Amino acid sequence: MKQRISICLLLAALLVLVVAPMSAQNVVELRITWYDDGNEGAVLRDLLDRFEADNPDIKVVIDTVAYTVILEQLPIQIQAGEGPDMARITNFPGLSGFYLDLRPYLPDVEYWEASFPEIVFQAMRTGDDTTGIYGYPTQFTVTGPFINRTLFEQAGIEVPSDTRDSVSWEEWTEVTRQVAEATDTPYAIAMDRTGHRFAGPAMSMGATYFDADGNITIDSPGFRAMAEILFGWHSEGITPAEVWLGSGGSYAAAADFFINGQLVMYMSGSWQVGRFSKDIGDAFDWEVVPNPTGPGGSTGMPGGAALMAIGSTKHPEAVARVMDYLVQVDQMREFTARTLFIPGHLGLGEVDYETELPAAKQALNAFAAEVPKLQEQAFRLNFHPQNFVVFNETRDRLTQVMLGELTLDEAIERIQQAVDDAVAAARQ
Repeated sequence: MKQRISICLLLAALLVLVVAPMSAQNVVELRITWYDDGNEGAVLRDLLDRFEADNPDIKVVIDTVAYTVILEQLPIQIQAGEGPDMARITNFPGLSGFYLDLRPYLPDVEYWEASFPEIVFQAMRTGDDTTGIYGYPTQFTVTGPFINRTLFEQAGIEVPSDTRDSVSWEEWTEVTRQVAEATDTPYAIAMDRTGHRFAGPAMSMGATYFDADGNITIDSPGFRAMAEILFGWHSEGITPAEVWLGSGGSYAAAADFFINGQLVMYMSGSWQVGRFSKDIGDAFDWEVVPNPTGPGGSTGMPGGAALMAIGSTKHPEAVARVMDYLVQVDQMREFTARTLFIPGHLGLGEVDYETELPAAKQALNAFAAEVPKLQEQAFRLNFHPQNFVVFNETRDRLTQVMLGELTLDEAIERIQQAVDDAVAAARQ
């Protein structure tokens, strides 16, 4: 009897050893390349843990990288066929043609089409493609300025937008300089090092990025006026030089200066709300003010990020299952509420954001109020196939002007030439 039991146990053990590897081999591992502005990676991980519990045949690994990797290295990997299965991308028009069309694998295509703006899907397509579904917006963003209200109060200086609807960039520059001087704050005003962040202020100064035929044009009085304002911040030493002049030719943010109380006014965007809620909290009173007004009106830039399915994946059905799970209303609502983002999904209704911080609620409402003010050209530029050529060239050439390597005339000529070359190449 003992011998029979031992044999049975041995056979059971051997069966486990045989079956376990087979089960492991049947599990599909997918990888997402992801970047964080705040806590969104942790929220995504929670959602995927639930997905994996209900779908044990799929395991999803999140590879979190710096945003500069998304901009500079990820496109090279994807174009070489060595990309991940999915990736969180902001320049989704720039990689059109390298995505996986999810449409054949989705159980309810009509749900996807009704849940997201068609203009976003269009930005992901290339050529004559009018039907492809390659990903979805994880959130929308709006650019606009943050202020440190505590510094204004300490300086005894009124926040100009408290009493006036129209406040120009010149006025904000002067008043933030006064606040910085009165409070011994190192810097008055700053803008992220990116042409995307520059574009909204330039439009407010009267810049026109498209001619009558729809071609991108750079040289306009408004573009020049905003460039001169930016140059002035640097020549006067009222902005942290490290952001535009010390970033080694890459995107750079001024967020750390604002978080550390070293900056009075910071031109960035709605994606910072989650991070500021965590890293500033109530250490000082921070809030969002309306985009400044100029000859061109008052406008920021729309934007956002999208989770894209990459065409080189070996597991298209599994990718579609993961993404279809993430876009359902319950998952999208939780992601939006916990990350403090403007929702990318059209069907969420009012979102009950998970924050008791008054500054976060004020900021989200303020950014939402900026959406109706966004200029039509702001949408056209943000979703144009050559948008990042405009943004990157603007960033780099204006930096060269500040370094004394180019004149503004030369910088504008080079930006325009780079855009024209990119448009011509896309037509071949």
